[in-house]
Amino acid sequence: MRRRASWAVATVAIAALVAGACASGGDDASSGRDGNCIPVDVAVSSEKIQLLGELAKDFNSSGASVDGTCIDVQVQKKSSGAAASALAEGWDTAADGPRPVIWSPASSAWGRVLDARLAQEGKPPLVGDGDPSSFMNTPLVIAMPEPMARALGWPDTPIGWKDILDLARSPNGWADKGHPEWGRFELGKTNPNFSTSGLSALIAQTYAATGKTSGLSAEDLANPQVVAFGTDIESSVVHYGDITMTFLNNWFRADRRGTALNYASAVAVEEKSVIDYNAGNPDGVLDQGEEPRKPRIPLVAIYPSEGTLFSDNPLYLLDADWVTPKQKEAADQFREFVLRPANQEKVLRFGFRPGNPDVAVGAPISTANGVDPSQPQTLLEVPTGPVMVDLLDRWAQQRKGARVLMVLDVSGSMGDPADPNDPAGPTKLDLAKEAVLNGLGQFKPEDQVGLRIFTTNLGDGSRNYLDITPISPIGPNRERLRSQVESLTPRDATPLYEVTGQSYQDVVAGYDPKLINAVVLLTDGMNDDGNQSDDRRQLDELLSRIRQDSDGETTTPVRVFTIAYGSAANPTELRRIAEASNATAYQATDATTINDVFAAVVSNF
Repeated sequence: MRRRASWAVATVAIAALVAGACASGGDDASSGRDGNCIPVDVAVSSEKIQLLGELAKDFNSSGASVDGTCIDVQVQKKSSGAAASALAEGWDTAADGPRPVIWSPASSAWGRVLDARLAQEGKPPLVGDGDPSSFMNTPLVIAMPEPMARALGWPDTPIGWKDILDLARSPNGWADKGHPEWGRFELGKTNPNFSTSGLSALIAQTYAATGKTSGLSAEDLANPQVVAFGTDIESSVVHYGDITMTFLNNWFRADRRGTALNYASAVAVEEKSVIDYNAGNPDGVLDQGEEPRKPRIPLVAIYPSEGTLFSDNPLYLLDADWVTPKQKEAADQFREFVLRPANQEKVLRFGFRPGNPDVAVGAPISTANGVDPSQPQTLLEVPTGPVMVDLLDRWAQQRKGARVLMVLDVSGSMGDPADPNDPAGPTKLDLAKEAVLNGLGQFKPEDQVGLRIFTTNLGDGSRNYLDITPISPIGPNRERLRSQVESLTPRDATPLYEVTGQSYQDVVAGYDPKLINAVVLLTDGMNDDGNQSDDRRQLDELLSRIRQDSDGETTTPVRVFTIAYGSAANPTELRRIAEASNATAYQATDATTINDVFAAVVSNF
């Protein structure tokens, strides 16, 4: 039950965060669908939504038909983990959108995970064992700042996960390579329940521990040496996260300040992300008016010597009871269309390798952009579904532990309705408490978690915050913490800057280098402590203090993850606080989404 709940919460969180749609024109104004045509809905991971959306429009205009009936393909964005979870649970159209005929996650590994989860429930597979068409490819790499890669012998010396392990285990860190100024080796990895790069990295490092390139087994995972290898790799992690853009954006900001080498030593990402980063576009998306600026220190792609995996972006035609024979025939036509050479050449524009082997790899996949088109030399086999599930379950215990202070705003405005259109519905505090309670279930028993509430006039009226539970192992305190959260009520004003600064200092004071040390700050308002004339000074001092620690060679890096909750919060200021600590700012400006957003925040630990 714990494992199933963890899977569901982790993956459903992304569904709300990244759900969207891209549709062609039609007769139905509400859906953009031509009701006279055969509908083919396609759920795709975010990195290919733009390209597949464009190709769907081209296909719809091409005159394609089944028995004289036109075909209408519509593409919706759904992250790989979220779609796998939704399919495993039957796909709720109200929450997840139209049921897909074609599902294209970033990697076929997700198909293995999905069918294994279905088998656990006694349900038939949805993707099966067939070889799906690959729309486009990009290999998992270890991205490193070029000076650090050269210190390891790049590009002449092969580098692999075992080299990463040696650095992770060394108390001297980069001093062993002649660079004590770089400190300890620090690795960025995403949560494998959310992210394809995190899942691929977990598979690759486990293979490296076994010396195999195929046939990973349950017995391998239980081998004490393999367990120790994985645990030691995880010990070097900066923090986890739901997407690699978290690390790349933070790295890029640090680079602009000249401190890129102090943020992280390496991050497990896909090759495409290295190309985007070096082009000055770390998140792969250029907003209107945004001008890319190349980084001062470029990244280079390390293709692990033990082997790696491709994110192969399969095009699964789902074997689902909601897919009709005509939809299957229509979907086959669309799959054939997108794999045509003329359309496959378009994937290069986005930094991917074509899925059609008849289309040559070319620019921008070149050494000039920090990547190597002749790599990888060794490919790893995707494990079987049951092994994948076992691998994820074991990671939940091997992952780096957490030491987190959750700081929750209980000011008077938290008593406002979460949905302004439903004044009789739950309050913002009601939903925030529910989100916190759900989030507590994602920590392992030995994780250290504390809860601090803040507002003015607490206790005897002279305090602005109160520690409901001090930072301590959550296992024996989980139920007591739950009852305390449930009893919270809204109070007074919002002394945001003071309490954030004090919370940051308190976590720094008890810093544990073996854990991910962090503050999670949730607020529905702006600083309101009765002295608004002093706001600017308080914020500047807070940012200066946090940034000085984050940019320097501090041995106590504490990250402040912020959540702007409700429409009255100030996401700009909260983002500045998070970015100053090289963390991530989250937004739940629609208060009813807080459960999903909080689950995404907890994915960092």
